[in-house]
Amino acid sequence: MSRAFVKEDDPTGGTAVLPDRAISPHPNLVTRRGLRLIEAKVAEFERQLAQAADGDAGARASRELRYWAARLGSARLEEPAAATETVVFGTRVTGMREDGQTVVFEIVGEDEAEPEEGRIAWTAPVARALLGGEPGEVRRLPKGEIEILTVAARAG
Repeated sequence: MSRAFVKEDDPTGGTAVLPDRAISPHPNLVTRRGLRLIEAKVAEFERQLAQAADGDAGARASRELRYWAARLGSARLEEPAAATETVVFGTRVTGMREDGQTVVFEIVGEDEAEPEEGRIAWTAPVARALLGGEPGEVRRLPKGEIEILTVAARAG
């Protein structure tokens, strides 16, 4: 059997080398919920790495663990004042669109964002348009306008 195409000094042992996940250049602001989610991800990938049956599963778990550990290490817990009336990180904003539909957004950290659930990253265009707003103000969003009805600190 020819060994012409086998790397004898392969330090990975033939395991796929996965590039690290990109980490946002923005400050890693997190809510209490977001911090708990990141901690859970670290624990999940520590378990997966310990239980990895093959090199590829271990490589995937290791990459995810590096990402989530970095996010945990850079996490900066931010909580709005309980009586805030200005849209800031960590607040829940209720607004009315031009068509009369009421919408609710929570301004959260990037790793916590779930747009389909109304949780939007503070770096997203919609959140950036809302930040600094107060009840009664009309803000232009990427798709239309919204009148801010209420702003409340959200429970963590």
